[in-house]
Amino acid sequence: MNTIDVTALTLEQKASLLTGAGFWSTTAIPEHHVMPITFADGPHGVRRQKHGMDHLGLYHSERATCFPPAVGVGSSWSVDVAARIGAALAREARALGVDVLLGPGVNIKRSPLGGRNFEYYSEDPLLSGVLASAYVNSLQDQGVGASLKHFAANDQETERMVISSDVDDRTLREVHLSAFERVVTDAQPATVMCSYNKVNGVHASENRWLLNDVLRTEWGYAGAVISDWGAVRTRPAAVNAGLDLAMPGSGEYSTESLIKAVKAGEVHESTIDAAVERVLGLAAFTEAGSAEPDLNAHHELARELATECAVLLKNTDNVLPLTAKSLLVVGEFATTPRYQGGGSSHVNATQVDVPLEQLKILATASGATVNYSAGFSLQHADEESLRDSAVAAARLVDVAVIFAGNPEEEESEGFDRTRLELPAAQVKLIQAVAAAAPHTVVVLANGGVVSLEDWHDDVDAILEGFLLGQGGGKAVADLLFGLESPSGRLAETIPYRLKDTPTYLSFPGEQEHVRYTEGVMVGYRYYETVEQAVRYPFGHGLSYTTFDVSDLHAEATGPDAISATVTVSNTGDVAAKHVVQVYVATNAGPVLRPERTLAAFTKVTLQPGETQTVRLHLDRRVLRYWDISLSRWVVPTGNYTVQVAENASDVLLQQDVQLDGDELPPVLSLQSDVAEWLTHPVAGPPLRDRLNPIMAASGQRLDDDSDGTKMMLSLPMNQILSILGGAIDADWLVSLLSQPAEPAPATA
Repeated sequence: MNTIDVTALTLEQKASLLTGAGFWSTTAIPEHHVMPITFADGPHGVRRQKHGMDHLGLYHSERATCFPPAVGVGSSWSVDVAARIGAALAREARALGVDVLLGPGVNIKRSPLGGRNFEYYSEDPLLSGVLASAYVNSLQDQGVGASLKHFAANDQETERMVISSDVDDRTLREVHLSAFERVVTDAQPATVMCSYNKVNGVHASENRWLLNDVLRTEWGYAGAVISDWGAVRTRPAAVNAGLDLAMPGSGEYSTESLIKAVKAGEVHESTIDAAVERVLGLAAFTEAGSAEPDLNAHHELARELATECAVLLKNTDNVLPLTAKSLLVVGEFATTPRYQGGGSSHVNATQVDVPLEQLKILATASGATVNYSAGFSLQHADEESLRDSAVAAARLVDVAVIFAGNPEEEESEGFDRTRLELPAAQVKLIQAVAAAAPHTVVVLANGGVVSLEDWHDDVDAILEGFLLGQGGGKAVADLLFGLESPSGRLAETIPYRLKDTPTYLSFPGEQEHVRYTEGVMVGYRYYETVEQAVRYPFGHGLSYTTFDVSDLHAEATGPDAISATVTVSNTGDVAAKHVVQVYVATNAGPVLRPERTLAAFTKVTLQPGETQTVRLHLDRRVLRYWDISLSRWVVPTGNYTVQVAENASDVLLQQDVQLDGDELPPVLSLQSDVAEWLTHPVAGPPLRDRLNPIMAASGQRLDDDSDGTKMMLSLPMNQILSILGGAIDADWLVSLLSQPAEPAPATA
C-alpha cells in the first residue's frame, strides 16, 4: 500500500512519475522514498534486459527458463499448469530484480492467422480467463506484479498501431472483454496494459469508456493502467482517459506536456494525483531480490508441464506409444527445436532439450534403434535431395517420426500469418515419407493451428505440440514412448480450410478498419451453430487410456446459477489425466445464442480403474448475455441444457435445468413494434382491448394469420397511432408502462 503523501510532491515530480524513466523502469524520487519499478517482458519467461533495450526481442536478455507459452498452457486446460508457471516466473523475476512481469495476454484468437496467437490461450474467453487468473494469482502471491494485456480487441498484428477494431457492444462484452473482466475481478492484477489499436475509432490509450467506465467503474479495478510500449499518442488525452503510466520513457517531452496541460486547465491536477497514487501503489511489488532460483529444477518443471500441453490428434491402430524396434526421425525441428515465438516474449532459455537426443535415450532403454534424416532445411537448401534421402531411409524402418511445423520467422509479433498450410517442402516430405514407411507419426511445432489436409490421411498419428518451451524435447519423447499419456485438448478449432473460418472475409481488415462481422460466433461457437464441419473441434484430444463419463446431475442453485456433478472413470490400464468439459445450450432470451458455450471445466488425474465424482459450478457469468437495449447483463428466464461433452462437437450427457433468471419487464418505447407492446405484461391487455374493436371494424382480428395483421404487428407503435388518427391516445399508452403488474395468482 502506498504511504507517500502525494500532496508533498511538486507538479513536476508527479508528472515525472507518470512517464517511464527509461525503457524498463519508472522514475525514482529518493528524497520522498519513491523507488523505481522495474518491468520485464515475460508471459512464459523473464526477458530481463540490462544492456541494449527493445520490446521486439532483438537484443540480449538474461538467461531464464522458457516455460510453455500460452498456446501450450491453453491446450493443457490445467489451472495447475498455469499457476505453477506463474509461481516459478515470480521466483526468477524477483532474482533478476523485476517487479512487474508483462503478462499474461488474454486476447481472443478470432482468426487462426493471428501473428501472436502463440501468446494467447484460446478462442474461448472462459478458458482464457480462468487460466490467466490462476497465473496472475500465483505470480502475485510470490510478490511479483502482473500486467494483463492487451486491453482490448487487439487480435491481430496487421496495422496494429493504427487499426480500428470495430466491434458491436454485445460482442465486445461477451467475447473480447470477458476474459479481462474475469482476471480483473478474480485476481486484481497489479497493472492492466492498454493496446496499440483503436477500439471503435478511439485509441485504447485514450479510450475513457474502456479504461475508466468499464475497467474502473464497472469492474472495480484499483490498480494502475499502463501503456503498451509506445502506445500513447497524446499524453494529456491519455491521462484524462484513465491511463496512468506511459511507457517507455520519452525524455522530458511527455512530462512537460502533462505540466503544460495542467497549467492550461486541460487536465485537472486531481486527475494527475489519482494516477500518481495508482503508480505509487506498485511499490507493493518492490522487494529485495531473493536467492537465485534452482534453474535446473525449473527446467525439470518446464519438462513436466510441457507433457500436459501437447494434444494427440490422431492415433490410428494405436501406433503410439511407440513399441517399434527401428525408428527413423525426420525433420530439422528434431535437432533445432521450435519451442517459442518471436518478438517481445522471446526468452534466452537456460537450456533446451533436443528431441532427437531425448528419443535416442528412450529408444536405447527399450532396445530400439534410431536413425536420423534431416528431410528439409530451414534455410530451404537441397530440399529435393534431403527429401529423397529421408524417403530411402523410411523404407528400412518400422516407424518414421517426422518433426514438422512453422519456422519462427513465420510466427512472431509484428505481422500476421498469410496461410494455414505447412511450408510446401514439409508437406511434400510428409507425403513422400508416409508413402514409404510402414507407419508414420507427425509431431507438430507451431504457434497457431495449421492445416492438416494435404497429408492428414497419409499418416497414422499426429501429436500437436504447438510450442512447448525449453523442456518440450523431453516432453515429446516421454509422450511418444508412453512414459506419459497425452492429456492436452485443443483450445482452438482446427478447420478444414481457411475459407471455413468465421473471420475469413473480415480478417485483417482494410483501410485501417477491421470489422468483427462474426459477432459472438467466434471459433467453435460459429462452427457448431452453423454446423460447419471441421477437422478437429475445440476440446478434442486423445489419450492412451479410455474414460467413462456418467451420472450427470445438474440443478439450479439460485435464479442464475447451476451446480453439476459428473462421475469419471479410467476404464483403461494407463494412469492418465482427463478434462471434464461442461457446456451450456439455451434459447432463452431475445438474442441468438451460440449452439453451445463452454461453461466449466476441470482436469482430473485417474489411476487405472479409479473413479471420481467432480462438481462444477456454473455462475451467472457463463449464463448471461449482454442486452444492448438495457445496457446490462441479463440471465433470462428459461431452459438451460447442461451438456458434458468430449469436445465442442460431441455431447456425452445432458440435462435440462429451468432458471428463474432476472425479473426484467420488456423495455418499450413508441419506436417498439406493436407485437412487442401486445406481449408486455402491463400494457398488453388494455392495448389489446382497444385494438380489437378497431380491427373488427375492418374485418380483421389480432389473432388471425392474415398478411395485413402480420404487417400491422411489425409496425412501430408511433406509426400505428398516426394511422389510427387519435383513436388511441399516445399519452395514455405511455402511462401504462408506469403501472405495476398484476400479482400472479396463488398456486398450491
